[in-house]
Amino acid sequence: MKDNLAIGADIGGSHITCAAVDLENLSVLRETVTEREVDNKAEANEIIRVWANAISDAIGKAPGRSIKGIGFGMPGPFDYVKGISYIKGVAKYEHLYGCHVKNSISDALGFNEEFPVRFMNDVSAFAVGEAVVGKASKAKRSMSVTLGTGFGSAFIADRIPIVDGPEVPKLGCVYHLPYGENIADDYFSTRWFLGNYKKRTGKELNGVKELAGLAGSDHVIMDLFTEFGNSLGIFLAPWLKRFNAEIVVVGGNISHAYDLFGKIFEQSLRREGCTCKVELSELKEDAALIGSAFLLDGDFWKAVQHALPLM
Repeated sequence: MKDNLAIGADIGGSHITCAAVDLENLSVLRETVTEREVDNKAEANEIIRVWANAISDAIGKAPGRSIKGIGFGMPGPFDYVKGISYIKGVAKYEHLYGCHVKNSISDALGFNEEFPVRFMNDVSAFAVGEAVVGKASKAKRSMSVTLGTGFGSAFIADRIPIVDGPEVPKLGCVYHLPYGENIADDYFSTRWFLGNYKKRTGKELNGVKELAGLAGSDHVIMDLFTEFGNSLGIFLAPWLKRFNAEIVVVGGNISHAYDLFGKIFEQSLRREGCTCKVELSELKEDAALIGSAFLLDGDFWKAVQHALPLM
């Protein structure tokens, strides 16, 4: 019987998570899930070594099963066609600049150049996972957002990321769009919460998890979540309406505090005339693993290739 497994790899700011995914039923083989911490300031060869070691372990946990290929959900800037990193100007993975990740991973794992190693934007991978088997699987048109260290987003139509055209912003995402005194990424992210809390109280906190834990006894925190939810609805509504999105799926670390801002966010969308459904991701990181592994599905690979150069 033909095996139909692919490795999905989700590259985070300081870690890699990877696993074998069954492409027949689009499920993660839990026994193969492998995580590694990554020093994002290390030299390129060390980063590649850690990534390859994690992927090798995931493959080894699926004994007797052949692997069709590897799909990466990779942050940008990145050449998703050639597999070359162009990340620079940020405090992570700068030593990967110019690195041919595709060839380096293949060499480290001992695969020949014909073995498929494919790449897609990490948030697009999350959104595809939600579209094929997650909360957006019954919708033809969806948007997924990840709220965390940064503000990730992707628009999906018939399982394919939409990255150009009049119905989506440039690059098919919204983090770079003007908002307030700067761009959206500065407002809909962890640093907005921590920066504003310090500005209003003089106190420093470690993250949104700590912030949310104090919400019941701190009115400043509740005010921040109220402002965040209201602003997020105002910002997203025009794009959701332009895209005719049937649903927006919310993920990322900040989504764990959805009970503190979700109702306000949804009310804000309605006030702006946006009637699309709102759902919290249940797949979470599995969505990115499934979406990246889905690059090894033949029909999807043919359909998505036109979008990769524009991500």
